[in-house]
Amino acid sequence: MCSPAPGLCRVMVLVAAALVSASVAAWEGGREEGVQYGQVGADVVLSCTDAHGRSGVEWRRDGAAALPEGSVLQNGDLVLHRAVLASTGAYSCHDGKGQILCSVSLQLGYLPGIPSVACRASDYENFSCSWTPGLETFLPTRYITTYRAKNSPAGLCVQDPARPRSCTVHKCEFWSSYRLNVTEVNPLGSRYRLLDVTMQAIIKPDPPEGLVVEPVPWAPRRLRVRWQYPASWPKEPHFQLKFRLQYRPIVHGSWSMVETVNLSEVITDAFSGLEHVVQVGAKDFLDAGNWSEWSAEVRATPETDILTMPRAEATAATSPEQLAEEPSLAPNAGPIEDRSDSLEKAAILVSLGIFAFFLLAVVLAIAVLVWLRRRKTSKDETQKHDFLAAAVHMKALPKAQIL
Repeated sequence: MCSPAPGLCRVMVLVAAALVSASVAAWEGGREEGVQYGQVGADVVLSCTDAHGRSGVEWRRDGAAALPEGSVLQNGDLVLHRAVLASTGAYSCHDGKGQILCSVSLQLGYLPGIPSVACRASDYENFSCSWTPGLETFLPTRYITTYRAKNSPAGLCVQDPARPRSCTVHKCEFWSSYRLNVTEVNPLGSRYRLLDVTMQAIIKPDPPEGLVVEPVPWAPRRLRVRWQYPASWPKEPHFQLKFRLQYRPIVHGSWSMVETVNLSEVITDAFSGLEHVVQVGAKDFLDAGNWSEWSAEVRATPETDILTMPRAEATAATSPEQLAEEPSLAPNAGPIEDRSDSLEKAAILVSLGIFAFFLLAVVLAIAVLVWLRRRKTSKDETQKHDFLAAAVHMKALPKAQIL
């Protein structure tokens, strides 16, 4: 685990060891307050400090004389052989008159396991790591989190009390790699995990914010969508994001998806009159790291196509009062035609016409070239035939006539 940078590894382990020693010493002090920790499966000895020189010492657990199975008395001390988790409790030793000589709270558990650690950067300036314990120890646990970059002193990965089992490294260098040490400590010992972190690999933006979805007037198959960068993402021009938009009618289970670098998009294949659910995600523009989680769902319904409406509703939708409210759209678009769709159809027809014209021009050019070539060939053959005929004719004439 430490082979890539043995020196760095040794430094971090030494730093963590010093912090672990301080933590264990603090827990050792807890024994003076009547708390003793023991490992499940090991022998545990509870000492009755005031029992020396006294006879008839008796041990009780939780005020009762019943003790865990397998426990024995040795010189006034209580020995629990191969203690089990159920042996946890409050123990007290009493003299022959029943008076308490000492009491101790026994807590049993396990040594820490190696924690599982994952890191993520929501921007290019900071990264956070979270972890889960390797196993449940049933004992009070602390975590020591340190990090170090190459040629830099070790520092603390700051833990936030509001976010347990997580820490953050601030003011990172984008092109640097970091080694993180997460050490789990309990009264019985400690275990640690070393993790190498590269910003480009762990970048994962927060979801985009401010998602708004609105129907497009006079366009029954369109929804206009807009959103904003997440507040945690730096606004510098060289830190750009790309986005993907997913949407579907709520009655359908499959999603449609569009990828864009803009902060707005128009859905052109929505279903008229059906409520749609829309979400948007983000990723680094240069494709580093991972896609963000999806934003919260936003729902909207495109305008209803008047062609599919009942006659009474269509009449109400095309009343003079409604047309007067939309003077810029009503005169040209008409009450039953989507002007945007008409423009798209016209553009397609124009494109097809231009393509057909060029195709026809190419065919005509080829035909002309073939015709010219055949005409030239035919002319050459005719000239050759006339020359041969003249030569034969001259050969057939008398020599005197030729002269």
